[in-house]
Formats: sequence, structure tokens, C-alpha cells
Amino acid sequence: MARWSEYTTGQRIKILRGKSIRQTDLAEMTGLSLPTIQQAEQDKRLTLQTLLLLADALGADTAVILGQQAPRRAMEQDDRAVMQALSRVVHDTAAGILPDTVTAPSLQTLEANAKRCWETYWKGGYLGAGALAGQLIAEAGARLREQPAGEQAEAWTVLSNAYRLAGYVANLMGARDLAYAAIGNAQHAASHAADELSGALVMSGRAWIYLRDARLRESLALAEKAATDIEPRFSQATTEQLVAYGSHVNFAAVVASRLGNKELAADYLSQSHAAGARMGREAAAHGTVFGPVTATTQAVGIKVALGQTGQALTLIGEIKPRHEEALSGAARNRYAMDKAMAQADAKLWDASLETLEQVLVEDPTWARHQALPSVIVEKVGRASTARLRRVSKLLGVGAGSSEFLPATAKTVL
Repeated sequence: MARWSEYTTGQRIKILRGKSIRQTDLAEMTGLSLPTIQQAEQDKRLTLQTLLLLADALGADTAVILGQQAPRRAMEQDDRAVMQALSRVVHDTAAGILPDTVTAPSLQTLEANAKRCWETYWKGGYLGAGALAGQLIAEAGARLREQPAGEQAEAWTVLSNAYRLAGYVANLMGARDLAYAAIGNAQHAASHAADELSGALVMSGRAWIYLRDARLRESLALAEKAATDIEPRFSQATTEQLVAYGSHVNFAAVVASRLGNKELAADYLSQSHAAGARMGREAAAHGTVFGPVTATTQAVGIKVALGQTGQALTLIGEIKPRHEEALSGAARNRYAMDKAMAQADAKLWDASLETLEQVLVEDPTWARHQALPSVIVEKVGRASTARLRRVSKLLGVGAGSSEFLPATAKTVL
């Protein structure tokens, strides 16, 4: 496949337009004439005004259209439009610039809206979560502006939560600069927040971004501090506190496994299982989901990262369909990816591809924003089978790129 820079500008416009947008549609979206669109795609004529209008309609940077920068991995036109809008609201709200149309809901309404936003995210609806996060950020900013001095702490909490959600979506989409900007804004908001957990939640979110950016040691330091800062007394801990602590300590185990530190990963994994056992069931709080099943399924990925394939397969054998039903959609899909990776490491090629193909078919939208499927396909690439060709076609392997370094088994999550 040709590199992005090797296509002509006209070819790049056509690729970004995709099959879902016709030339007539693009003409209507830009306000340009059909002949102008056709001339641009035929590399006959492209003025600066046309370039700017095309970039806005396609949700792509002008640098992408001109071939100076590759498009983000697996992004379609709708994805780019959402990310462009989210980027604008993240930066504008931080600068105190709010749309004239935005109103300030009550704090109670904002908190309820935030909960629904996170529910969308954990179902795997990242595009929808990104769109909702933008609206939540603007509304929280408006609420903050209208709150009396000395009564703004709760509004800051919601705003921090909204920025953190934006950072998570950007991280998954491979938009590095936006991920860093959003988590930075979340950290500033958390410093003024009423919720004592806000700072640790943001710290853990930054650790995840560092992991994706291959800053492993810095990621581990943040993940450890985030978990330590909120460690509760198990005998007195509430479910919400255990959700926060369990998910944080579990992530610390994930990062330790990426560094190959078996002892540290095992220690944190033990604490994760203890928190899950104390809870007895899956629960959601503070924009995260955790429980005994989450602790066990995520342990599979940790064992895989440490090269402990046999232990990973043993855990997989203990996880039954009824256990998986307790997970959120995104967590269930992620477990399937870890399972497929374990099977690939064990050279169970067909089983690995079967596991992967099932997710790609059942939830293609979720899978489109993941890097791990491509890592799995590369691992089983030596198995030249019809299923491998089908899976590769479903993935569209080789399409696009990310602002982050190429994902590897250590940095993908």
C-alpha cells in the first residue's frame, strides 16, 4: 500500500471523502460547485479557499489533505468531524470562550449528564461519547461561569470529569495533542474540585496517555501514585471508593506488566483481586467500572504482557459466559482481544482468529478504534488461512495512522 504522501492531493481528497460521501454531497457541504470538487479531485485546480472549505467539511487538517501528515488511524469522515469539534471546545472552554447558544444546567443535571456520557463510553460508543463530552464541557464551563464565588467546587468537579472523558476519547482515537491538552485541562479543573478523588482519577488518565505514548516509566510512576493516594481501609471502604481504588491499582499492574516487572505486577494484581473480592460484584463510579470479573479478565492481558501464556490460558478457562455478561461492552470486547492474543502466543492460530473475528463482526465500530487487533493479526500472519484473509479485510489492515508512535504489544491498551 502506498504511503499517504505518495498519493496526489486529488486522490487524498477522494480517500477522505470515502464511499459514504458523493461528490455532490461534498459540493453541498462546502458550498462549492460540483465542477470545482471534480477539478480538485482530478488535480486540475485547488485554490486556498477551496482547500480550507474542503478541510472543514471533511474534518481534516489542511496538512493531511496536502500529504504533509497522515490521517489518524481508522478515522472516517464522521470521526474526524467529531474530533475536530471536540478539539475546538476543549481549547475554547479552557480559554473562557463559550458558544452563545450554550446554557448552564443545574449541577444535578450536569452530574446526571456526565454519568450518561460515561455509560456511552463504557458501552464502546467512543464516537458518541466524544460528541457528548464536547457538549458536557461547554455546559460545565457555563455552569462554572454562573456559580457564585466560593461555590464553584462542584462545577470544577464536573468540568474535570468532562475534560478527562475527552482525553480518554482522544487517546483511543490516536489524537495525541488533544489527549494531552484535555488531560491537562482536567488536571487544572481537579485542583479546584470538591471531589477528593478527582486528582487521582486525572493522574491515572495521564498515565494511560503516557503508556500509549511509550513513556512507560513515567506512566508507572503516575499510576502508582494515583493508586496509593486513594487506597482506602477495606473494612470501611464504600463501593465507590473500591471501584476507584481497584481500577487504579489494576492499571498500575497493567503498566508494570508492560515494563516486564513480574513482582510488581503480581503485587498490584493481588490488591486488585482483593478489592474485587471485597466488592463482590461489578459497579460503576467516577467514570470507571470495576469488580471481581474485571479484575480477573484484565489479569489475562497482564499475564500475556508478561509472557505467562500458560497462566493466561488457565484464567481464560475459568472465565465463563455468565462472567462476561457482567462486563460492560467495551470491557467484554477488550477481554476477547486479550484472549485472542493469548491464543496467538500459544500458536493456537485458528482459535485466535476465531476469537478476533467474532468481535470484529459483532462490534465493528468498537474494533475500528482499537490498535490491538492489528497487533494480533501481525502475530498470526504466518498462518495463511482463509480466516486470516477475512479478518485482515475486516480490519482494513494498513489503513491510516496515528499521531502516536505505532502501537505495540507493550503500549497498546
